[in-house]
Amino acid sequence: MTAEARAGTASDTAELDKRVNQVSSGGARAAVLGVSDGLVTNVSLILGLAGAGASASSVRLAGFASLIAGALSMAAGEWISVRSQVELYESVLSDVRRLVARNPRLVLRELTDRLEHAGLGRSTAQVASTELPLDEPRFLRFTARTVFGVDPDQLGSPWTAAVTSLLLFALGAAVPLLPWFFGRGATAAGWSVGLTMAASLLTGAVVSRSSGRHAGYGAVRQALIVAAAAGATYGIGLAFGATLS
Repeated sequence: MTAEARAGTASDTAELDKRVNQVSSGGARAAVLGVSDGLVTNVSLILGLAGAGASASSVRLAGFASLIAGALSMAAGEWISVRSQVELYESVLSDVRRLVARNPRLVLRELTDRLEHAGLGRSTAQVASTELPLDEPRFLRFTARTVFGVDPDQLGSPWTAAVTSLLLFALGAAVPLLPWFFGRGATAAGWSVGLTMAASLLTGAVVSRSSGRHAGYGAVRQALIVAAAAGATYGIGLAFGATLS
């Protein structure tokens, strides 16, 4: 292999490792959920109030309160979720260590079976399994990944998930709220819808493209979901506004 080919392979591997780390850390999931929930939550709230005939100042107050409360709630929820997941995985890893110490033959036999199932010959799988214990930390990592599906190096980061979720929820929630600081009534509502749809199309396209799908598929899917939620709450606002007025 030439030096140029090796450099290209190393670059591709580094890029793949970066993407895997982003996904497993919880940041990518929190980013998608954060910005999507921010858009849907606040445009739905704002259009519901607009449908009910609320004043611009009421919409601004409610929208800003929703932004703050939603961002903090998302951050707390993501931290608890990922932290709990990490603790569960750590418990599994402790069980793996105890099992390796108590019954190494069982673990080796299971490793051999998994490697054979993955496509290695029986003799090759046996040799690979018996050579791994020469490096105990590596053996434990390999056992956890191969037998139990837990990667000790990729358990996720609660703080990454929490901070990412907080910031991107706030960003998403600010999009439909912004027009109400410069206008009111149908004009501000129209701008809220327009900006939210544009942000939804962009978010859906980026997520879909990152996952290897056509950007248009994700963009349309995201926009339809947001449109359905916003339309439903606007209709509810109209109904309740007419009833309560």
